[in-house]
Amino acid sequence: MFRFTTAGESHGRALVAIVEGLPAGMPVDVEQINHELHRRQQGYGRGARMKIESDRVEILSGVRHGLTLGSPLAVMIENKDWANWTEVMSVEPQEIASEKSRRVKRPRPGHADLAGGLKYDTRDLRNVLERASARETAARVACGAVAKQLLANFGIEIRSHVIQLGGIPEQPLELTFDQIAAIADDAPLRCGDAEAQQCMIELIDQKKSEGDTLGGIFEVVARGVVPGLGSHTAWDLKLDGRLAQAVMSIPAVKAVAIGAGTAASSLPGSEVHDEIGYNEETKEFIRATNRAGGLEGGVTNGEELRVRGHLKPISTLRRPLRSVDIDTKQEERAAFERSDITVVPAGGVIGEAMVALVITSALRDKFGGDSLGEMKRNFGGYREQLRGY
Repeated sequence: MFRFTTAGESHGRALVAIVEGLPAGMPVDVEQINHELHRRQQGYGRGARMKIESDRVEILSGVRHGLTLGSPLAVMIENKDWANWTEVMSVEPQEIASEKSRRVKRPRPGHADLAGGLKYDTRDLRNVLERASARETAARVACGAVAKQLLANFGIEIRSHVIQLGGIPEQPLELTFDQIAAIADDAPLRCGDAEAQQCMIELIDQKKSEGDTLGGIFEVVARGVVPGLGSHTAWDLKLDGRLAQAVMSIPAVKAVAIGAGTAASSLPGSEVHDEIGYNEETKEFIRATNRAGGLEGGVTNGEELRVRGHLKPISTLRRPLRSVDIDTKQEERAAFERSDITVVPAGGVIGEAMVALVITSALRDKFGGDSLGEMKRNFGGYREQLRGY
């Protein structure tokens, strides 16, 4: 079984994660993990926290001489800002003057502050926001970077791009995988349309001056995914459901679409379903269109996986919305923590990680193997089966 878990708070000492179920003998490139962490921190409209942190991963276990051991892989990412929060976030009991405690008692609309405070019966909402913070996703990206390295052994590539931000353009962009791959690493919003990207930047500047935030849509595309991952036999094995849960779990994502998504609900079946053909040269079943987004009946069909995440504007505004003090019950402005204007490009990088982790889980479910060599042999046998179908 392949799985991962993360731990850590936004201003705690570090983020940590454990990945279980990797086959032994898989090469691990630490700098590639760091590259993915760097990508997550980029994007026009990011806030001051990105100037403090320069995320790098330390592998604590599960790798020897550059190869996985088959045992749990543990990683750590230090929080550089911890130096400014050692008393406030101390593990040991502390007596801190109230004015220095950084207690949060004015919940931010749209955040987990109030709902979490009610659930866990805490009078300091920092106990909630520290873990609910999107800072946690750095650990997910590290795990996803390891998953990507495994997937590369089976010819699977994953990319993301911003297809709409703040309603620009009016219709979300539709790009081929090669067009997405051609987007420069230093593109300010990881958008494949230069004109639309410039309009997005101007809108971000406007909303920054107004103390507001912006949401948008990112798309994650996986190419080279073999047919037959996932299953139609049980609700929790359907790969589209697993992908939807994974992407929806990203902070601020409020909707997930696969393939044609919501547009399919308003079209006749003749304009939705992908007609099937056969390529004699490659001995593969093919489809001229991919409105299904690479999934039919919860199972991959060999076409590109296309998943979209719809991000709401983030909840912390420089011009805070109305809220209520949980002690006095009087109306006040919501608390303010350092904030970004938009995080849609970063959302795409996190989306890549989550999609990679789900595909890796499905790949391990199907092909097993205690070592990478055994897994590859199992995969090769299945490819022969497909060619003879």
